[in-house]
This record gives sequence, C-alpha cells and structure tokens, in this order.
Amino acid sequence: MNRPSAPHSHEARFAHLGWPFVADSHRALARAAEAWAASALGEWTHGADADAICRRLVREMGEAGWLRYAVPAAFAGTGAGEADQLDVRSICVLREVFAHHAGLADFAFVMQGLGSGSIALAGSDALKRRYLPRVAEGRAIAAFALSEPEAGSDVAALATRARREGDRWVLDGVKTWISNGGLADFYVVFARTSGEGGAAGTRGISAFVVDADSPGLSASERIDIIAPHPMATLRFSGCPVPAENLLGEPGGGFKLAMRNLDVFRTSVAAAALGFARRALGEALARAVERRMFGQTLADFQMTQARLAEMATAVDAAALLTYRAAWTRDVARQRVTREAAMAKLQATESAQQVVDAAVQLCGGLGVVSGHPVERLYREVRALRIYEGASEVQKLIIARELLKEARGKA
Repeated sequence: MNRPSAPHSHEARFAHLGWPFVADSHRALARAAEAWAASALGEWTHGADADAICRRLVREMGEAGWLRYAVPAAFAGTGAGEADQLDVRSICVLREVFAHHAGLADFAFVMQGLGSGSIALAGSDALKRRYLPRVAEGRAIAAFALSEPEAGSDVAALATRARREGDRWVLDGVKTWISNGGLADFYVVFARTSGEGGAAGTRGISAFVVDADSPGLSASERIDIIAPHPMATLRFSGCPVPAENLLGEPGGGFKLAMRNLDVFRTSVAAAALGFARRALGEALARAVERRMFGQTLADFQMTQARLAEMATAVDAAALLTYRAAWTRDVARQRVTREAAMAKLQATESAQQVVDAAVQLCGGLGVVSGHPVERLYREVRALRIYEGASEVQKLIIARELLKEARGKA
C-alpha cells in the first residue's frame, strides 16, 4: 500500500524545484530526503501506536540530521540561512517530501520546529542552549500549547493565566488540541499575565517554556482524531515555572506566536503539496492501469479533464508556497499575507485533489489502508490547524485593506 506511484516520476514531482524560488542546496536537500524517506519510511509509520511511531521518527530523524533544519544553525541546526534564522524553504522542501511518504513523518518533523520556534525567536541564550540542541538531535520532543476550549482562532479569548510569585510564575488553566500532548518533553505555553481578553487582550499574553514533568501539569486526557497522532488536553493547576523560562517580555506572547506561525504556516502549505502530489501520483497510476469498457480509465476525456485540474491546482499551490518561503528567506519581508495565501490555496486544493483521487480509484479509494484513503483522512486537518481557511481569508483581506487605506 505504500508503493511509489510510477507514472508520477521523481522528475515530475521535483520539477517545481527548478523554479527561481529555490537554490541548488534545496534541490540537493530534496533528493537526499527522498532517498532517505524511500528507504526509512515503511508500513510501520501507519500503525496504531502513534506515540511509539512518533518517538521512533523523532529519534531517527535526529540521527539522520533532518531535525537540524527545524533549529537555527547557531544552536546545533544547519548551515542553511543565517546562524540565528530558520530557512523556511528547507523546511518546506522537507515537509513536502515527508508528507508524500507518511503523514506522521511530516508531523514528527514539523512539531520539532513549531514547538521550539518560539524559543529560537525570543528565548534567552541559556534557554536556547538548554533546549534547541536536544530538539535538533531528536533527544527532546517539543510542543506548542496555544489553543484552549474557548480560544482557537480567537487567541484574544485565551483564559489560561500566569501570576508572578517571587522568582517564578504560576500557571492555571486548560489547553486543548495540543499536538504531542502527553508525548512532549516540554511545551511552549501561552498564558495571560494581564488583561481580560477582547481586542486589547492580546497585549496581555506571555509565553513560557514548561517542562513536561513540572508539578501541577497533567497531559493524561488524550484526543483521538481521524488521522491518529499524539494529541491531548493539558491542565495546569498551580504549575510553577522558573522566571527565566519566560520568552521575551511579559505581554509579548501574542506577537511571538504570530511570528512563529508566519514561519510554519507556509510550511503547512508544503505539507499539503506533499499529500496532493502523492494523491495525483496514485490517481495517475490507477487511471493508466484500470481497464473498463474496452479501454483504460485514462482514455476517457472526463478522466483527462479531472487529471488536468488536479495538476494545475498542485502547481498553483506550489507557486504560492515557495513564493512565501522565498519572500521570508531572501527578501526578508513580513509574509503574513503571502503565508496566508499559500496555506489557503494549498490546503483547499489538496483537499480537492485527494477527493478526486479517491473518486478515480473507485472502490479501492475507500479501502482502509489504501494510500488515497489514508490521504483523505490526513489532509482534512490542514484546513483547520494553524488558522482555518476562513481565518486565512480574513488575514488576506485585512492586509489588502491595510495597504489600500495606507495609500488613500
């Protein structure tokens, strides 16, 4: 079931890496990652024990050197980009390759970056030295704890609180939908240190690094979803956090979270590309081999039209994805709008491409364990996490209107 799709060759899959948005180093990275993934990612990545699979993936990705791309070079990362910066194009290339082979591989890789990204952006040198090398080597599993039962897209509604008591902060509250919940060695947790929410409430949010074994922290409430991966609800009850574990200044947590998402939101689009390209490959394989009414499925004009739509959607998403990554890496510009466009287009298109692949595969497409059935479950969450599609539309419109009003 995990076979590569022969008609959709490696040359076709990586043709977009010949575009000017990427460098020779990224093309070499894609080839190396593909070779590793083809040999290392097998059926065990689709088993029932997601915790064990993710632990193994993090360890093996660390040993293979892939996790170095999730951490700035100065702290056991890679030489790509500046010493204190992440190279978003490298992250996108790796997510696209890993997602093509196994959704859990993509998940394990990106959570090391998303979970530690706030430390890279705003942590003290001591915090960076303590956590980032272990993340890069696969010796510590990271997690990002922002969402709450009543605060998902509306971050200003965040209710978890942190109060200062001498040389520590004390956290109380609930976080939910936390990827790597119950598995992580540490969490970057966002809590309210002042204010009561609403539009002004975002200025009262701060970020902290909380070790998983901290007293007063429970991650025992696991959440099962349609594409299994470690996820849990976290509860904080008088949880003490050393004062030096504050990231940046008090009240700077919201801006920090958005800066982190500006990096990794673009990479969500790359993961969607990986899923979509795998679905297109499976659909092409089925179309040329399936015989019906005296010809192959590929001979029907309706099939050809559907395949053309799928391929066009994939390339359009790829253009927006690597434009956003290039804009941040090379132009050094804010990519709030570009990242939102990339995520919106790529995830919505991937959903349509995967659905079309299921349809073209017919009965096989809904057989449990078939690649397109697995993709159908895996791709759905991408339109929700790190900002739902509806939120991305609001972000794009806000940025457009901000520019238009500024010129008026």
